[in-house]
Amino acid sequence: MTSKLARFLTAIPFVLSVAVLAQTANAADPLPSAPSAASSTIAMGTGSKLGTINVEQAIFASNEGQRDFEALSKKLEPKQNELKGQNDEVESLKKQLTDQGPKLNDDARGTLLKQIEQKQKSLERSVQDARDDAQNQQNEIAQRILQKMAPLIGKYAADNGFGIIVDTSSQWPNGPVFWQNGTVDITKPVVDAYNAQSGVAAPAARPAGATARPSGAASKPATKPATTPTTPPK
Repeated sequence: MTSKLARFLTAIPFVLSVAVLAQTANAADPLPSAPSAASSTIAMGTGSKLGTINVEQAIFASNEGQRDFEALSKKLEPKQNELKGQNDEVESLKKQLTDQGPKLNDDARGTLLKQIEQKQKSLERSVQDARDDAQNQQNEIAQRILQKMAPLIGKYAADNGFGIIVDTSSQWPNGPVFWQNGTVDITKPVVDAYNAQSGVAAPAARPAGATARPSGAASKPATKPATTPTTPPK
């Protein structure tokens, strides 16, 4: 539980709204709106080529994205520490129940069990609130960058003869692309163009394995504390 909790705020799933890209496109030629909010195929230009872009990767890989997500990670560190403290308190009470349970009378055991249950429920609520807040802040950053990146995607597509650009952020079967060899992917040139336009400097070199992007994302991070024991172990 402790290791999962420590990774909690950097393991928030990133929710990318293709609808935002479509809405942004309405005000920025040559990127017309997508056919529907649920579509991950973005119609562009009048060319004949089909291209792909990993919009989520482009956002995180941009200098601005790396800078802002790193800042968010640091901002959320106090909350991580607070949750870890709550979790440690629950685990300490559970250990107390395990060690002292056989020696306690029914009233004392019942009081301790109730205390564990109350604190565990409070921890679960705190974890859920923190997860929601962190995800909302992640999405705000991503959508802000996406709104500025969308016209660049349209311009690159029009300048290079693409008729359709498909977002590959979600892998098949959740996304539209079963397989690709990468030769039609425009993620890197779009990121390069966005970095040049934004004027945000590249972040300092990171230690091996470090990344500004939230890692270990899952649809539902396992952050719920273990079930409270109802009886002390024999």
